[in-house]
Amino acid sequence: MPPRSTKPASQRAAAAPRPARDRPATEARLLAAVGTVLARDGFGALGINAVAREAGVDKVLIYRYFGGLPELLAAWGRSGRFWPSIDELLGPDPKAFLALPLAERYALFFEHFVDGLRRRPLTLEIMAAEIVDPRNELTAILESEREAWGEQASRVVGGKEFARRPELQSLTLLLVAGVQYLLVRSRRIRTFGGIDIRSDAGWRELLDGVRSLI
Repeated sequence: MPPRSTKPASQRAAAAPRPARDRPATEARLLAAVGTVLARDGFGALGINAVAREAGVDKVLIYRYFGGLPELLAAWGRSGRFWPSIDELLGPDPKAFLALPLAERYALFFEHFVDGLRRRPLTLEIMAAEIVDPRNELTAILESEREAWGEQASRVVGGKEFARRPELQSLTLLLVAGVQYLLVRSRRIRTFGGIDIRSDAGWRELLDGVRSLI
């Protein structure tokens, strides 16, 4: 039987190796906590302490892993939790998507875009709040993330055709804005222009119209 240590229990605990911290898992918990706090309490309650408490971690890890609250929110915006990523919009076979003619790529882009936003009710809540609440540092970060996404989407979906025909960029902007408006309105109303904007069938009808226009 090994000899019993004569060191006090406090010294033995201090000398014991600390368990390795799972950084990816902690980062994922913090990103998830951002969405939870936003959904439950809104932008006004979003802070370092609130996010750390929701994630069940020390707030120092937010600074260590992200740099601070603005950087954490930017990471949340890029993570796909807030906005559909370009990869999500390209679908399971990006090479096949990019090989399609422009009109087909364009139509599929809008179908995937609508599906992606409909799967994100928190995003619709945030967009609605942006319309009525004063612009602040945190909403500006998400706005910047969306703008960067728009530039990338234009390059990927439109490619050289958009460069040759800039009017397509304006048309795309109007269609993207229209999709966002109808989705935000669907939080409060069911029917817009005789179409059920809460149903799959209603959005199928709208997307069929977009496809015909294209």
